Amino acid sequence: MFINKASDGANNRIGEKLTKKRKEIMLSQKKFADRLQLLGLDVDKNAIQRIECGKRFVTDIELVYICKALGTTPNELLSWDCSEPVFGA
Repeated sequence: MFINKASDGANNRIGEKLTKKRKEIMLSQKKFADRLQLLGLDVDKNAIQRIECGKRFVTDIELVYICKALGTTPNELLSWDCSEPVFGA
């Protein structure tokens, strides 16, 4: 059976790290969405909120824009503790 959610039910693995990085550079969700729109990614504040709380999937293309807007790399946002389960079992 194909499982496309994390063991905690989240639809992405970057939400918490995105929130932390966004707050480090002191951007609100609205300002971050505005920054992404200026880069060419059509998202709004609600999409950012849903990504950060794990309710929205993130495509690879969106991940590239998010990393560019945060000044980070996909590896940094996608990394997790290998002792944590990735998928529900």
